[in-house]
Amino acid sequence: MVSICGHQAYVLFDSGSTVSFISGRMVSMFGLKPVSVGVHLILSTAAGDRVYPNSLVEKCPVEIDGVELPADFRVLEFLEFDALLGMDWLASYHAHIDCFAKTVIFEIPGHPVFMYSGNTPRGESIRGRLATSGEMETLVSVYTIAESHGPKLEEIPVVCEFPDVFPEDLPGLPPPREIDFIIELVPSTKPISIPPYRMAPRELEELRKQLQELSEKGFITPSISPWGAPVLFVKKKDDTLSLCIDYRQLNKVTVKNKYPLPRIDDLFDQLRGAQFFSKIDLRSGYHQLRIREDDRYITAFSTRYGHYRVHSHAVWFD
Repeated sequence: MVSICGHQAYVLFDSGSTVSFISGRMVSMFGLKPVSVGVHLILSTAAGDRVYPNSLVEKCPVEIDGVELPADFRVLEFLEFDALLGMDWLASYHAHIDCFAKTVIFEIPGHPVFMYSGNTPRGESIRGRLATSGEMETLVSVYTIAESHGPKLEEIPVVCEFPDVFPEDLPGLPPPREIDFIIELVPSTKPISIPPYRMAPRELEELRKQLQELSEKGFITPSISPWGAPVLFVKKKDDTLSLCIDYRQLNKVTVKNKYPLPRIDDLFDQLRGAQFFSKIDLRSGYHQLRIREDDRYITAFSTRYGHYRVHSHAVWFD
């Protein structure tokens, strides 16, 4: 039996977690006194949300089959178990998990070797049995843990000094540049026009809203072009809808740019011996260029609310 603060607890042994957690309800139930810690943790849940469990319960009483094995717990409000014992706790007591035998074996120096075999849990574990039988959507939340020792982004002086470099929304058309986005058609290509796709009422309402926003910012303008591509919506992870123009037929009659792609094995050779890696994700990269004036009529798309042409790539293209 596993007990925390003298009470039987529903515990998960997780070698995939670098730290241990205790649920917020357990903290309230036993009147535990967590303290704030300086080392911040950033947790990403399966739903893509971020949480910051920066409260710590030190030396919390944990007992397994009569053996006292205290743990340092981070407090996590939505933990599906009473507690999660991670690698920090398992390593401190020289424990390893035998997945086949479903046991945890403890080889603490100076103590007899002993093992723990969990009993079938009750109460909340009913959720687990329902999940394995396909009657529930999820069993537990999944976390990816990353330690953050530095200041937050909004605390960095240079970021605060240039807020216009990272706008919350695209401000409008990019300035005229030396290079425009050019669309070169296969010779003798005739205009292609496809009727609009059907949409649900929710999609039509969202379409009206996004067309209005794009028009106000100058990304699109009304058109009478003989070209016309349909539009559709792509659902993002947060359930919002992103407008996408279906240019598949246009792509078939477009002269493709040919340039050599790097070989994957050459890239790995170049990275050999490297210790630090960085990545730059350019937000709305295609928005940086305007479409050449002579080619804008080709970008026309049809909707229930009108016919438009594109001035800059501010919407998704397929």
